[in-house]
Amino acid sequence: MHRSELTVDLGAVRRNARTLLRTLDGSQLWAVVKANAYGHGAIDVAGALVDEGAGALCVATVAEGLELRREFSLVRILVMGPTASSRQVAEAREAKLELAVWDEELPEGVRVHLKLDTGMGRWGLSELPALSAEVVGLMTHLATADSDPAFAEQQVELFREATEPYSDLMRHAANSAAALRLPSARFDAARCGVALYGLSPFGEDPAVDGLEPALSWHSYLAQVKQLQPGESTGYGRRFVAEKPTWIGIVPVGYGDGFRRDLTGTEVRVGGELRPVVGTVSMDAFAVELEREEPVGAPVTIIGQGVLAEAHAAVAGTINYEVLTGVVSDPRRARRVVVDA
Repeated sequence: MHRSELTVDLGAVRRNARTLLRTLDGSQLWAVVKANAYGHGAIDVAGALVDEGAGALCVATVAEGLELRREFSLVRILVMGPTASSRQVAEAREAKLELAVWDEELPEGVRVHLKLDTGMGRWGLSELPALSAEVVGLMTHLATADSDPAFAEQQVELFREATEPYSDLMRHAANSAAALRLPSARFDAARCGVALYGLSPFGEDPAVDGLEPALSWHSYLAQVKQLQPGESTGYGRRFVAEKPTWIGIVPVGYGDGFRRDLTGTEVRVGGELRPVVGTVSMDAFAVELEREEPVGAPVTIIGQGVLAEAHAAVAGTINYEVLTGVVSDPRRARRVVVDA
């Protein structure tokens, strides 16, 4: 039995892609697979998404783009992060990667997408310069599509007005949230990430938008013991039993990506949701049990109705951070890919 097992369901990724393509209604789906496809495995996920008709793959770094290019010789790949050196530009040129650029001085011999800052306050030009032949796309990024649609609409209109004279170029602005709920932002393509993995960009149950989580995470009870009143579990004695209490120890901790601030969340032991108690340590956490359970009883950390969104709410963060933090290093976890 593996201490930690991750299962990535490419079938769920495919179904999420189809849901987004139906919603986009003619706009291209550009799949964001940066950060190892949000912890799901960039090569596996990219292959499934290209099969489903993704028009491009989007990454954060040239190195991520090069890894994909070795597997996908003909697929359009866009590097959305900064390209810091002439060597990276040369590597991008040789590999036929496309680059997002927010500088009036454009790299030679590379297809570029000029990025406008319409309100994100991050990467981007304040206005478009004269366009050269290298420019094949125009883009922006929305700051509040998941939380303030009115501001997002303002960004969309600014982008539309600035780029209307260049409507022959590929224009793209929508992220997952905008693709799902802001039709005006869809333009020619939508750069979708989190929704492809069945995660809600709104922090809700993904099923609200017809999405299906693609990653599940399992472990087991490695020890079961009964605490007597006054006895505690974990560092700092954050959980002290007030009555005879069964607890189970799960051999997963923040060294595996189960964050230290997840005390109080719930996991599924057997068929029941049970609370995480005490301090999460590097290699283990404790769950309070209703009754004595056998050593080896299965524990579902994500999956079977246990949502990354629920863990994120407890930790005061977002589902993106929960998933990208999960460790798939084979020295700590077994990773299984299915296509069901």
